[in-house]
Amino acid sequence: MATKVRKSPLERLADAVGIVPKYLDQTGKEWRKTSAESRAALLAAMGVEAADEFAAESAVRALRAAERAELIPPVRVIEVSDETATRHLAARLASPPNAEARWQLTLTLESGETSTAEGPWPRGMRADLAIPWPDDPPLGYHDLALTVTIGGRERTAEQRLILVPAHCVRPSAKLSSGRAFGLVANLYTVRSDRNWGVGDFTDLKQLVQWTGEIGGAFVGVNPLHALANQGQDISPYSPVSRLFRNPLYIDVEAVPELHVAPNVAARIDHPEFEGELSALREDPHVRYEQVMALKMPILEELHRVFIEREQSAGSARAKAYDEFVRAEDPELTRFATFVAIAEAHKSWNWREWPAALQDASGDAVRQFQREQQTCIDLHRWIQFELDRQLGTVADVARKSRLPIGLYQDLAIGTSPTGADTWAQPELFIQRASIGAPPDPYSATGQNWGLPPIDPRALRADRYRYFIRLVRSGFRHAGALRIDHVMGLFRLFWIPEGKTGKEGAYVQYPADDLLGILALESVRHDALVVGEDLGTVPKEVPPALEQWGVLSSKVLYFEREKRGFKPAERFAPLALATANTHDMATLAGFWEGRDIEQRARVGLIDGDAALDEARKTRDEEKHALLARLAREEILPAADEPNDNAALRGAIHEFLCRTPAALVGLALDDLAGEVDAVNLPGVGPDKHPSWKRKMSMTIDEMRASDEVHKALRCGTRGAG
Repeated sequence: MATKVRKSPLERLADAVGIVPKYLDQTGKEWRKTSAESRAALLAAMGVEAADEFAAESAVRALRAAERAELIPPVRVIEVSDETATRHLAARLASPPNAEARWQLTLTLESGETSTAEGPWPRGMRADLAIPWPDDPPLGYHDLALTVTIGGRERTAEQRLILVPAHCVRPSAKLSSGRAFGLVANLYTVRSDRNWGVGDFTDLKQLVQWTGEIGGAFVGVNPLHALANQGQDISPYSPVSRLFRNPLYIDVEAVPELHVAPNVAARIDHPEFEGELSALREDPHVRYEQVMALKMPILEELHRVFIEREQSAGSARAKAYDEFVRAEDPELTRFATFVAIAEAHKSWNWREWPAALQDASGDAVRQFQREQQTCIDLHRWIQFELDRQLGTVADVARKSRLPIGLYQDLAIGTSPTGADTWAQPELFIQRASIGAPPDPYSATGQNWGLPPIDPRALRADRYRYFIRLVRSGFRHAGALRIDHVMGLFRLFWIPEGKTGKEGAYVQYPADDLLGILALESVRHDALVVGEDLGTVPKEVPPALEQWGVLSSKVLYFEREKRGFKPAERFAPLALATANTHDMATLAGFWEGRDIEQRARVGLIDGDAALDEARKTRDEEKHALLARLAREEILPAADEPNDNAALRGAIHEFLCRTPAALVGLALDDLAGEVDAVNLPGVGPDKHPSWKRKMSMTIDEMRASDEVHKALRCGTRGAG
C-alpha cells in the first residue's frame, strides 16, 4: 500500500487559492510540476504572505478561519434544471448557539418582489443549517438576506443568488437547418470609398447586407473594445477596457447632430480636409492616431450641438441618452473619467499620472470630475452614439434576414494600465501576467502582458465585472466568441519578472462562469463560441459540450495520422474556419508567406530550420489537395490553375462538414496574403493590426475572383 505524502503548508496554501500543482503540457504526455518558487511568487502576487513554511501555515489557518466565519457565501450560482441542486441556503455559525436563536431569510427577486421565511436555529448546532428559500424564484439575479438572532444580538449576511439554465442557446434554436455560414472580418481593415481610413459601423452595415444577399447567417468581427488608438496600443486583444467600445469605429457622418450643424458639415467638405481623408483611405495601413485626430474634433463639436439642441429641448434622443447613462453607470462614468484624465495628462497609462489621480475613488478624481464635466460627458456621449450605430447594424441584420446577425468577440484580458484596472484595482493582479506555458514553438512560453483577475476577488464581488463583460459582448449580437475559453477554467499566470517556465495555472470557478454565460446567452437569444485552441485540459471539451458552447475547429489543426480529417469527422457543435487572425491566410499559407515572415523576424532560426519549415509546408499542401480530391471537391490531387478556385474548394470542404457554423474570412475571399497579426513579434519588426484589405467592399462584391472563392454548397453561397 502506497504511503500518502503529507503536503507542505506552502502546497496546502497554494491548493486553497487555486494554484494548480501540475499540468499536462501541449504534447499530452509530459507533466510539468509547479515549483515551490512559483507557488511563493504567485501567492505574493495575490497578496498572501508565504515567504517560509511558518508564514504559509499561518496563512492557511487564516483562510480556513475566514471560511468558517462566513455565515453564507457572497454568491451562489445554481442550475435550475439540476435535480440534485438543493433548494436550501446552507448557513453556518462559527460557534454553536447556547441560547435561543432564530433565523430570518428575505428573498428579493430581480423584479423587486420580496418574500420572507423564518424559523429557529437549533441550540448547540455547529454544522451547516439548511434554510429553505421562501419562494421558487425564476432564472435571473436575485438577492438573499439572512439575519441570525442569538440572545438579542444579530448577525447579517447577503448573497447574490444566480439561477441559470442548463445550457446556452443551441444552433438548432437559431437555424432552421442547424447549419449556416457567415463572413468573418477584421473591421478596422475594411476599405470603402467613404470611410475615414478605417472600417466603421457603416461599412459593417454593408457587410451585413452583402452577407444576407449571399445567404449567410452572420458577420463576425474582431473585438470592438476601447483602445488608446496610438503607439503600440492598437491590438484589439489588449484593450484599455472590455466594457466599452472603440470610438475608432464611429461613422462621424452618420451622427444625427451633423444634419443640424452646417458649419461642421462644411468643415468636412473642405478640400483640405477631404485631401487628408483621401490620403488615409489610400494608405495600405490603418493610421490610428491620424484617424482619431480627424474624428475627435468633429465629435467634440457634434457633442456641443447635442447639448445645445437636444438636451436643452429634452428631445427623444436626449432621453435615450439619459436612459443609456443610467443603465451603464457607474462603470460608464468611471470609463469616461479615465479617458478624460488620459487626454489631460497625455498618457493612457494611469501609473504615470499624478499619484492622487491613480485612486479612482479618491478626492482628486472627484474634484477632476466636477471641473471636467463637459469632457467626461463627451466620452459618455461617444459611447452612446457607438451603441446607437451598432444597434442600427443589428437592425439591418434583422431586415437582411440573417438568423444570427452580428457575431462579436470578447478578448481574454485587458491592459494592465487601462481603464478597467484603474477603476477596479481590487479585481486585478498587478504583479503577474497571463500567457501560455512553454511549447515546441516557444521554449519560454508566451507572456501576453495582461493582468489576471483574482478569482477570490471576483467571487467576493459577486461576479459583477464578469456579468458586465458578458452583457456588453452580447449587446446587439446573435453570437459571442469567448477568446481563450480555457480561461473560464484556468489561466496560466507568470510572476512579474519571470518567464513562462516559472509560471503555473490558477483555477477559476468554471461552472459558475459558464452558468452566467448560459443565462446571458438565453436572455440575449445568442450563441456562444469558445476559442479552445492550444493546451486544452481534458475536462474542457465535455464541459463546453454540456453547456452548449460551440468549439473552434481550424482547418490547419484538424489532422490525423494520414493527413487532414475527412469533412464528416468535424464536430457538429462547432464553428469551423480555415484559420484565425493569428494564422496565415489561405493565400499566404499556400505561398509560404508566413514562413518567410517568421524567418525574417527571427522566429525561425537558421537555414536548416527554414528548409525544414518549407518542406513541411509542401507536405501539408499535398495532404490538403489529397483530402479535397478524396472528398470529390477537386477532380484530382492537383493544384488548381488559380488560387481563388483553390480557396473556393477549401471553403466548400468546410461547408460540407457537420459543424453548425462555418466562418469564411473576408481576407480569404479577397486573397490577402499577409495575416493581420504575427504573434510574439513587436511593432518594430512587423506592423500587426494595421494591414488593410486590398479591395473595397464594393469591389469585392463585384469581383469574379471573390465569387470563385465564395463557395459554400448547400449552406447558401455560390
